[in-house]
Amino acid sequence: MPPPPPRPAGPPRHHLPAAPPRHALAVGIALLLAPLLVGLLLRVVDRPFFQGLDDRWAASMDGSPADAATGFATVLDRLGGPLGMILPLMLCGCLCVYGRWRSGLYVFVADVLANMVVVLPLKQFVDRPRPPFPWVLVNDGSYPSGQVFTAATLVVVAAVVVFPPRARRWWWLFGALYVVAMMWSRTWLHAQWLSDTLAGALAGVGACLLLWRAFEPLLKTEAERTAANSLWL
Repeated sequence: MPPPPPRPAGPPRHHLPAAPPRHALAVGIALLLAPLLVGLLLRVVDRPFFQGLDDRWAASMDGSPADAATGFATVLDRLGGPLGMILPLMLCGCLCVYGRWRSGLYVFVADVLANMVVVLPLKQFVDRPRPPFPWVLVNDGSYPSGQVFTAATLVVVAAVVVFPPRARRWWWLFGALYVVAMMWSRTWLHAQWLSDTLAGALAGVGACLLLWRAFEPLLKTEAERTAANSLWL
């Protein structure tokens, strides 16, 4: 009796875009909830328990507006400002040109819309005063850091949709250094408190993880279509 014919295999799996980690939903909720709870504390308490650390950190940022470190911090300030929105929009456009509109939609929602939905309302609600005498032009509301939020979300979405597994390991290292540098630049320029930058990083990663899990079906379909060279079908 001949053996039964093999079952037809489904579309081969592809490494781009990446699948979310197992506990993405729980970790994302925790990371996003922590800045929200701290924001509520800042709203009802004049001097939170971590203000002493913020004051000491701000006092240690004792450079001058004319030194080289300030020049580097100013470059990061520009990169995290208007360019922080241009870069994800460019990435969205490039992905759509290659038929990867699902990844482009994830990038747009996580890196652009999430900033408007998470950061701006939280800034308005908390309305925390900034450190005295910032060295760059700033708007109202110090908490959380929108520039650090944008940096963190850009690092995560690029890891998900751009880099294959081997390169992704190096990208995580570079991305972590980039986010830390952005956090340092905001405090060096006396534009935000240290806790503001930490909240921006946590909220950015948390929002990306939640949306990564929400977009999992679309991203999985794209990965299968990419492997089968059928993105345009």
